Amino acid sequence: MSDVSIRLLTPAQATAALPALADILADCVEGGASVGFLSPYRPQDAMPYWEGVARAVGNGETVLLVAEKNGAILGTVQLGIGTLPNQPHRADLKKLLVHRRARGLGLSRLLMDAAEKAAAAHGRHILVLDTATGSPAEMIYEKLGWQRVGVIPHYALMPDGRYCGSTFFYKALQPIEIWPA
Repeated sequence: MSDVSIRLLTPAQATAALPALADILADCVEGGASVGFLSPYRPQDAMPYWEGVARAVGNGETVLLVAEKNGAILGTVQLGIGTLPNQPHRADLKKLLVHRRARGLGLSRLLMDAAEKAAAAHGRHILVLDTATGSPAEMIYEKLGWQRVGVIPHYALMPDGRYCGSTFFYKALQPIEIWPA
């Protein structure tokens, strides 16, 4: 996988990557991923979302990572670090997306490893995420050491409009001290 690299994007790089990111998001939605959007969903529909992400990168609220192979962006993940004052230790992992043509190359694992390193670099040691219950992503997160917290039924919609549950996970990047009740 020497031709695969993971890169943290600056605000200017995030803006330059908007078309590729929009293509990945549209591909994932059209492939059936419940990531917040309904089908039909085209790359131009995804542009406002990614423009907001680029602004959040510029504001220091989001860390944006991409996976590239031979110079083409084929995957992405975000860390939401713009948390409230009582959560300076936590980050939200958002939108782990890999284009269908690049699945099976290990990009999810590389992106998640890089996200954990970026979280630690930002002083974040508790990561949280949610994913569609029953989706292939559930198995990915479990393989990567994430702890399942629970499921909320009918939490979101699949791209075709059907209800889906959401499974919530967390990962502690350092040992957690549990306070007595």
